[in-house]
Amino acid sequence: MTKSSTVPAVVAFDIGGTSVKSLTVTRDAVLDVHSTPTRADQGPEAALEAVLDEIDTTLAALGDDYEAVGVGVASPGLVDETKGLSRHSENLGWRDVPLKALVQQRTGLPVGFGHDVRAGGLAERYLGAGRGAAHQAYLSLGTGIACALVLQGVSIVADGYCGEVGHGGSGASGDGEPCACGGRGCAETYASAAGMVRRYRRLTGRSLSGARDLVALVDAGDEVARTVWNEAVEALAGITSDIVRVTGVSRVVVGGGLSLAGERLIQGLEAGIAQQLTIHRRPEIVPAALAGVSGSWGTALLGWAAAGYDLDDIAAGYLEKGPSALIREVNR
Repeated sequence: MTKSSTVPAVVAFDIGGTSVKSLTVTRDAVLDVHSTPTRADQGPEAALEAVLDEIDTTLAALGDDYEAVGVGVASPGLVDETKGLSRHSENLGWRDVPLKALVQQRTGLPVGFGHDVRAGGLAERYLGAGRGAAHQAYLSLGTGIACALVLQGVSIVADGYCGEVGHGGSGASGDGEPCACGGRGCAETYASAAGMVRRYRRLTGRSLSGARDLVALVDAGDEVARTVWNEAVEALAGITSDIVRVTGVSRVVVGGGLSLAGERLIQGLEAGIAQQLTIHRRPEIVPAALAGVSGSWGTALLGWAAAGYDLDDIAAGYLEKGPSALIREVNR
């Protein structure tokens, strides 16, 4: 419980391969937004200490008018929410790091711990494009490819081994492009934003700064860019169709950096799915409403839930602002 003279607040930390995005919120306002490098290039221990130091700094800056009631933490890679472990984070070098327990020990506060993509899906479910759909998938397309599922209104976790749809599967052939996971030919090697950029560079010798540049080249009539794009979208349509066949989800929310390709991506996925699904219901394909800040807001929701607050009640306050305001406040 907070002191009667203070306003309850949550501090949230969305951990990425290169930086930690920090968000401090009350039930009706954003108090602070910033990011700091993870120092992953200095090794896994340095990355962990960078995260814990950032948590200390953010809590210390909260001010006397506010009281932290919970902490939200989202980690990339394989994450076991049940045991509080970051099982495998390739970019950070983490293996079975008891991150939840470490944050609890450091702060003495309730900690909501989860996967970065599932946090994004949580935000879209309560605050964004997933609202109103009891059966939905949040497909994050960025440096990697991952999926978060909600079935019958319940988030599917499966001990952390659920959602890494960009690795393995029928695409992991023995003679494909090497993947960071140790396999070859995984979908992430050619259908993720980073994979498309790498593939274009291999085929042309020309470097791109990101997938947005590739889309611009497609629009300009570059045939190699068009081939790379079309094959990537076909693979993504295949992944999405597989998800629909197994789960029957009625809505797929597309997030991550690649979602900024907009209607070109959405229409491409719709066309590819229409070709691959026969007896199954075709899902509604919609872009993420919270764009690049869904992870931060989802991590904040994890913190509120850990502190014992009802997420429908918390979401109602934020929804009065609308998605565009939530994006603007985090991107300020």
